[in-house]
Amino acid sequence: MSLLELRDLRVTYRSERGDVPAVRGVSLTIERGQTVGLAGESGCGKSTIAGAVLRLLPKGTLVEGSILFDGEDVYEMTPGRLRAVRWSGAAIVFQGALHSLNPVRRVGSQIEEAIMLHSADLGLDRSQARRRVGELLERVGLRVDRARSYPHQMSGGQRQRVLIALALACEPDLLIADEPTTALDVMVQAQVLALLADLQADRGLALLFITHDLSVLNSVCERLMVMYAGRVVEEGPSRELFADPRHPYGRALSQAFPTIGDRASRMHPTGLPGDPPDPAALPSGCAFHPRCDVAIDECSALDVALRDVNAGHRAACVHVEPPNKRVTNKSVTS
Repeated sequence: MSLLELRDLRVTYRSERGDVPAVRGVSLTIERGQTVGLAGESGCGKSTIAGAVLRLLPKGTLVEGSILFDGEDVYEMTPGRLRAVRWSGAAIVFQGALHSLNPVRRVGSQIEEAIMLHSADLGLDRSQARRRVGELLERVGLRVDRARSYPHQMSGGQRQRVLIALALACEPDLLIADEPTTALDVMVQAQVLALLADLQADRGLALLFITHDLSVLNSVCERLMVMYAGRVVEEGPSRELFADPRHPYGRALSQAFPTIGDRASRMHPTGLPGDPPDPAALPSGCAFHPRCDVAIDECSALDVALRDVNAGHRAACVHVEPPNKRVTNKSVTS
């Protein structure tokens, strides 16, 4: 049984101007101990998926399809069961550590509160919970005395480590990291990524890592999924997808960062023309075709499903031929 399974997930926000489809039929599976990356520009639906998994979306949001955590439907859980799953089953590291921590409370008390909410399940009293706070801070590379600090007294990287410690407070099986390296400089970003990799390896955590940077995901995750306009447009093993993306959008993301090397390697484009589409007014056919440099007439009329590229690697593009239509060379003997 998979730890997390999304089946044809569809999420629609209700607004004054009408319904806005944010996620359009996403399916994914995460096994215990597996690392999966979700990539795409802002507005593609990545964070919406994170919120949907833990039922943290705004009231009135329409969620269709199913989200199974350890075989149990998240949207059929009682409030008590859901609270337990949110901490001891799955936990989230939100983007923007400064805004995710309470600015008027010491960071240690915020971690302790999460532990005490589940003290019965963890078998800890308050004094043991405080010791655990120190252990968690040390685990993420901070001094124990940092528990008495307020968020504004810490650097961005330190606050991000506190959020990771908070997420690990109740020993979850799944960690959702939503843009955990946003606004961090390159050196601190590398330290946070190394920390997450070490924690995942030491504890056998399953990890859903969300970011727009394919190079970051390639360094952390086993599998990658690329989203555009609420849909998965490419998925596959991280090394293969990063080295040889087959969807034009996946290819653009893989090139959208500077590289060090010869002059030719530095000539990759650093962006895409145009802007992501308005979810409430998506173009016909493939949603990416207005920005695609290899689009053909068929792209504006047909929104193709994911097609097999290689074993485990799929892309939703008309330029990817389904296996049953590929022409193979055959020797002919007379």
